Amino acid sequence: MSAYKDFAKANEEYVANFGDKGNLPLPPSKKLLIVTCMDARINPYAHLGIKEGEAHIVRNAGGAAKEALRSIIISQRLLGTREIAVFHHTGCGMVTFNTPQLRALVRESAPEDQAIAQAVEGIDFLEFTDLEGSVKEDVKFLQENPLVLPGTKVTGWVYEVETGKVSGRCELCARRDCLLNAPERTR
Repeated sequence: MSAYKDFAKANEEYVANFGDKGNLPLPPSKKLLIVTCMDARINPYAHLGIKEGEAHIVRNAGGAAKEALRSIIISQRLLGTREIAVFHHTGCGMVTFNTPQLRALVRESAPEDQAIAQAVEGIDFLEFTDLEGSVKEDVKFLQENPLVLPGTKVTGWVYEVETGKVSGRCELCARRDCLLNAPERTR
């Protein structure tokens, strides 16, 4: 059974409790953007106590900051966000493969199709082998990226899918003056 068949009924229930959400302003009220993984076990609204209208949530495989950069630029330049929180998580599928393996898998699924073979060669799947190292790399990438506005607070976090707990990773921040220890210091 296709999941889309449940959308209309679920939406009816949502609309019945929609309230005044249609009046929320476009910019997020907390001026916060969260980059996190697309993993279906993660609900950043629930585990961070964020409500609709308070933050932008950018999700992709692994919560990769490089892949989220386009959204970060739009969020900062057009909608006023000034804080970025990078969340990776335990049990992430991004540690289970590498780019050459996935490229081969895609090519093998259509061995006669050169367009697929060429297209997949141009993709870096941004996998990682070290969870904490990946958070550190993403924080550093954002702190050093000239397209991220000066003064932006950038922090790194790990979400534990086994317990629901989040923990700030001061030891993971790319600089000694970690923003979790010194919130007045910025990018």
